[in-house]
Amino acid sequence: MPTVSELRGMYEEMVLARRYEERLQEEYLEGKQPAFDISAGPIPGELHLAAGHEASSAGVCRHLRDDDTVTAPHRPHHVAISKGVDLKRMTAEIFGRRTGLSKGKGGHMHLFDPDVNFACSGIIAQGCPPAVGAAMAAKKRNEDSVAVAFLGDGAIDQGAFLESLNLAAVRELPVVFVIEDNDWAISMPKERITDIEDGSRRAEGFAMSNTRVDYDDAVAVYEAAREAVGRARAGNGPTLLELQVHRRMGHFMGDAEAYRHDEDKEWAEKQDPIPKLATRLREEGVEDVDIEEIRERAHDRVEEVIRWAKDQPEPDPEEAYEDVFVGDVAAGVGGED
Repeated sequence: MPTVSELRGMYEEMVLARRYEERLQEEYLEGKQPAFDISAGPIPGELHLAAGHEASSAGVCRHLRDDDTVTAPHRPHHVAISKGVDLKRMTAEIFGRRTGLSKGKGGHMHLFDPDVNFACSGIIAQGCPPAVGAAMAAKKRNEDSVAVAFLGDGAIDQGAFLESLNLAAVRELPVVFVIEDNDWAISMPKERITDIEDGSRRAEGFAMSNTRVDYDDAVAVYEAAREAVGRARAGNGPTLLELQVHRRMGHFMGDAEAYRHDEDKEWAEKQDPIPKLATRLREEGVEDVDIEEIRERAHDRVEEVIRWAKDQPEPDPEEAYEDVFVGDVAAGVGGED
């Protein structure tokens, strides 16, 4: 079971991630209404939020080190926070600023922080092959680092995912695949896009260990991940975890969610893992004043990083020709014939 210190750490990460996304939502919608304009405002482009997923990242990443590799999908913020990605530079990246993780060129779906071996992608299941590659590299180097690939339940029929399971199983690689089951694949309910209720059973075709956590609870996730990460670190092969989470917002900001009944939204809100963990802290003797202090500290940190990011310089237009494979050929910049 997690110690009180670990419970406090998970709670602070979850509160931080929730408040971070609430504030990103506010910033993102600035200037985009009443007629929704995706290019307007301080955060241009799409924004996918993972409010309600916080227990998965907090419970899994509690067992990881900086030298372990984590890949995430297009809802990456909670995973990035739990993995220890630089929050200021991540926020600057989301706001498209020069001091961002990728100089403002990647945006929120393409975060990359080599200092803690974290990356994400907007391509469905794309993070699985790189995680397998990182695990293979660790095994060849005789290192005990592991790799973790987060993905959504809508990705479990993708070829990249299934091929990654196969290679990980054949080579007995130190990798953990984590399916975040939020019941929706964009606008389609899970039962309409896959033939299996328990996605972790995809592992059975590859003779791989698998577990599903049926309820949205950080402590349950912690226990399941402890076994899976421990198995990988000890050289005993991969594991597929499926974790029940609940999506509290639309697939993307601006999503009217006409496909979703109000009852489903209300149910998702009732499953909130953050109050559950606060209750657990009280049961372990943590006072309400301490819990509120954790919340205030997390909220203050969010405000600080957003202020900082918005004060950072925007890239010059000429910088679009930097950090690319082929430059402006007309201007004589970049590769040769």
